[in-house]
Amino acid sequence: MKLTKVLLAAAAATTLSTAAVAGTLDDVRGKGFVQCGVSQGLAGFSNPDEQGNWTGIDVDVCRAVAAAVLGDAGKVKFTPLSAKERFTALQSGEVDVLSRNTTWTLVRDSALGLNFAGVNYYDGQGFMVRKDLGVKSALELDGASVCVNIGTTTELNLSDYFRANSMKFNPVVFEKADEVVAAYDSGRCDVYTTDQSGLAAQRIKLKEPNAHMILPEVISKEPLGPVVRHGDDKWLDTVKWTLYAMVEAEELGVTSKNVDQMKGSSSPNVRRLLGVEGDGGKNLGLSVDWAYNVVKQVGNYGESFERHVGVKTSLGLERGQNALWKDGGLQYAMPVR
Repeated sequence: MKLTKVLLAAAAATTLSTAAVAGTLDDVRGKGFVQCGVSQGLAGFSNPDEQGNWTGIDVDVCRAVAAAVLGDAGKVKFTPLSAKERFTALQSGEVDVLSRNTTWTLVRDSALGLNFAGVNYYDGQGFMVRKDLGVKSALELDGASVCVNIGTTTELNLSDYFRANSMKFNPVVFEKADEVVAAYDSGRCDVYTTDQSGLAAQRIKLKEPNAHMILPEVISKEPLGPVVRHGDDKWLDTVKWTLYAMVEAEELGVTSKNVDQMKGSSSPNVRRLLGVEGDGGKNLGLSVDWAYNVVKQVGNYGESFERHVGVKTSLGLERGQNALWKDGGLQYAMPVR
């Protein structure tokens, strides 16, 4: 399959990067910024405005890493990447971290020489159709033409779902997400499939958003998160614990607005998170106030979620699986101690 070919091609780049990744943390400090691979424009996740300013929950991960390492969340440069080229860009060292709605899978975590640093959005693949198609379930899509992004887990999931349900489909594939959306909007296919969050983000780009509906079936697990290269544990730790710090801050009620006040908290967990006590920063090779800088400049996980994809945004997404574990969700930070 095309997906397999893309994965194998990216894997070939692994040997090129092995020697170069030994000191990404030092490299980032040396050049003074984090080079972050993002999407080519997905509302709520990584999307540039007319002035070229990037926003989204994936963007916030990169900004948080910059705050942790450099003390300044603004010290990030963004490289927009298609699904097909994203892994090669990471393997070759073109970017320091990939934060681009990318699914954590066995193949990517092993054969491609990648390390996922965590999950910043739990998702699942779905289908969008025009309401006038008269379809209420994905099980009614036998024989449909389906627009899909090449070089993604979406392709394989699509094939698996139709095969498992003894249905046929006609794939209409494109490299860039905007090409997929344009093809679907122009009627070149009956169905558009991608992660459900992506469907919500892309629907607002359609000529008549209200003329389309997302079907109820969720056909896969899509844990999305930031990715780094194999072979550099210090950099993996940096990105991983930056993400955990954002989740831990929400668990402890520490926000960008009250973080200064919370430095005076009597809670040992809060004091350790904010560097008032303990050796967390030293153990990571970061400053004592690394997590303070993350929360102060970027916010906790909940703040980022609500700011970019939450119910008050154009995407209007509920927390759902992305609620904290104590609220019935899957977001769970490893203990920052």
